Amino acid sequence: MFDFTVKAKNNRARTGVFATPHGDLLTPVFAPVGTQATVKTLTPAQVEDVGASLVLANTYHLYLRPGDELVRDLGGLHRFMQWPRPMLTDSGGFQVFSLAQTRKIDDDGVTFKSHIDGSTHRFTPEKSIAIQENLGADIIMAFDECSDPNDHKYSRIAMDRTHRWAERSLKAQTRRDQALFGIIQGGVQADLRTASAKFISSLDTPGIAIGGLSVGETKDEMHAMLDVTIPHLPENKPRYLMGVGTPEDLINGVARGIDIFDCVLPTRLARHHSAFAPEGRLNLMNAAFTRDERPIDETCDCYTCKTFTRAYLRHLIVAKELLAGTLISIHNLRALIRLMEQIRVYIADGSFESRVPELLSQWHGNAERNKMVNG
Repeated sequence: MFDFTVKAKNNRARTGVFATPHGDLLTPVFAPVGTQATVKTLTPAQVEDVGASLVLANTYHLYLRPGDELVRDLGGLHRFMQWPRPMLTDSGGFQVFSLAQTRKIDDDGVTFKSHIDGSTHRFTPEKSIAIQENLGADIIMAFDECSDPNDHKYSRIAMDRTHRWAERSLKAQTRRDQALFGIIQGGVQADLRTASAKFISSLDTPGIAIGGLSVGETKDEMHAMLDVTIPHLPENKPRYLMGVGTPEDLINGVARGIDIFDCVLPTRLARHHSAFAPEGRLNLMNAAFTRDERPIDETCDCYTCKTFTRAYLRHLIVAKELLAGTLISIHNLRALIRLMEQIRVYIADGSFESRVPELLSQWHGNAERNKMVNG
């Protein structure tokens, strides 16, 4: 049911097909984030129209509101949010780390207070899997602990705990129509990342996620951790780099052998008036665009670029019209999905590795310093 086939390789970069109950994923693939069972400002039809084949939803948020049992009773996430294609849910571990007001971690699980109303809750590996089974995504994650990447001593504790929780997650799983991925942790320590990659690979899950990156470390540190991690991963399983999504990150990740990416960045930037463009990231609030009759990107085939000018988009922003966020989100998502489509072609024809400098140069100015943008 969850077969992964590598179709072509160009050095470490590869393109393939990951079969799921709701359709095949062509990899490498970028997934828009639908935290609350919605990709912000867009309808599911608009998300599908930009070429998205995979959407991520959030276990922590949907557990708190509206409740995973309600989603189950209403037919699961696909029916609840009317998304017909593959879906992925994370384990909730990152959000407990980044959003919960207070938390207490022990070997059994995590007790935390909701960031919404301060109510007390507890996640264990078994609870996380039960929630994700109620939500019903095609791809689910083992419960993990994300820690400060620079604290070596605690990173080892969190990694060991993540490994035990991965084993418990596998034992707790009852649905076989969901692909459960184990998650690699280990901060920015090469020895820990290597050990975690070997352990998680030994569990023989349908895919493997790499967590705990893009949480404050430098780009060089992230690349170094991918370089030491990926050689220890099986060739016949998809590799998912969690919460990473600048154009530069996608290019560098694919070059190192990553197959799946997700990030809130394109829609979050859109809601703050920022768009991916050939000349660099544009702040469309800028008065320089008042009379600019060009689209955001003349080479882009999205609805926004085929229809509207920068001047119109700036007008919507100044007038505080909600349509601005929708139109810029359409473009930003299409820009990243189009980049992945282009990359798949380059891998297939054997030219990707030689084109990496050109692609990085093309997207220069659209990169961003690492910050916590997951969730």
